[in-house]
Amino acid sequence: MGILKSWAIGILALITGLALFLTANIISSNIETSEAQSDLEPFYTPPDPLEGKPGDLLRIEPLGTEVEGAQSLRILYLTELENGEVATASGMAFIPTAPNTSGPREIVAWTHGTTGEGNSCAPSRNPNPTSQLTEFLPSMIQLGWALVATDYTGLGTPGVQAYLLKDQEVRDTVNSVRALQQIPGANVGARYGVFGHSQGGHTALWTGHLSKEFAPELDLLGVAAAAPAGELTQIIDQQWNTLVGWVIGAEVMRSWPVRYPGLAVNEILSNPGQKNYDRLALACIKDAGLEAEIRMDAFNEDFFVANPADDPGWSEALKEQTPPPLPTDMPLLLLQGTADEVVLPQPNAYLQRTWCEAGTHVNALWMGGVNHELAAAIGGPTAVTWLQQIFAGTLPASNCNEPIPVLPPLPSTAEVN
Repeated sequence: MGILKSWAIGILALITGLALFLTANIISSNIETSEAQSDLEPFYTPPDPLEGKPGDLLRIEPLGTEVEGAQSLRILYLTELENGEVATASGMAFIPTAPNTSGPREIVAWTHGTTGEGNSCAPSRNPNPTSQLTEFLPSMIQLGWALVATDYTGLGTPGVQAYLLKDQEVRDTVNSVRALQQIPGANVGARYGVFGHSQGGHTALWTGHLSKEFAPELDLLGVAAAAPAGELTQIIDQQWNTLVGWVIGAEVMRSWPVRYPGLAVNEILSNPGQKNYDRLALACIKDAGLEAEIRMDAFNEDFFVANPADDPGWSEALKEQTPPPLPTDMPLLLLQGTADEVVLPQPNAYLQRTWCEAGTHVNALWMGGVNHELAAAIGGPTAVTWLQQIFAGTLPASNCNEPIPVLPPLPSTAEVN
């Protein structure tokens, strides 16, 4: 009995220590973040009244982070909500300082991955705002391209981020391109490519479909997506009861009921999930992941009590937000790591197979041993080369006839039904 008692006391002390560490870490992080963000708040506070049209540039200021050979800017611009109201979105713009002698600059619209939904999680408000761009932005600048990177509406600016919701993601993306066109000295045209990672890969895929609907004057030439959240039902099927369910699930639970008011929330969440999802969604990704890991490993707490894809309302919403194959005249570069533990390789193997069968012009690069976090960084140089060919009017040869290194899974029951 003495050994068992000592063991129980040790486990209790470990759990208590983990909880105290988590609390102290989050409190310290929040204090530091609050102090760092206070000076930025005036830039991100929208004008009142808010007037103008989608894509209007409202403000620019130096980003405070140097990129060799480029002007680095923080931007605030107008976008449009689904109900037709104008709203603000923030972001970043990087414009070569070298003169452009061969006509208007090409544009790359970067769409970032999941960061968390709190204002301080916006990349343009991050102390290291170019952290997701370092492996490919310098090459783009050397090639004379300009890059614009939206934060998305509600991330850094007022409102609720429309996380993994196609219409808002695409509106924010095309309106960031319009805002870039208005920056003095940018000298950009209407031709652009979109490159996104994870959540931003979802954005990029949908931009390939909806860009002409929301910005008919812009000319999207191609879509590059690294570990895109494309096959949403399959991703949910595989990840709802894992650590990813805590992190990604919290953001979806906060944002999707705004778009779909009838969706079940409490019915599919555990008690800890119900009590913590709104707060956890506002935490930046590293803090959210740390808390999720401790909740699952130390306290054995799941986020969901049921697979959302098995709920009829959620099933329909997931289908509506899952991009279909791109048309034959919109080429796709798909970058996927085989060691991805967030967007698992199988759903994107299925995407590649079915999109190729539907006639989409796909170039796929499967990166052995590459995880989710590094997919865009490792694949970035390939994306630069591919976009360079696209901008030059050369369509890279599709590799749809080559074998896929990961066997695509069969469609889930939710997809079939």
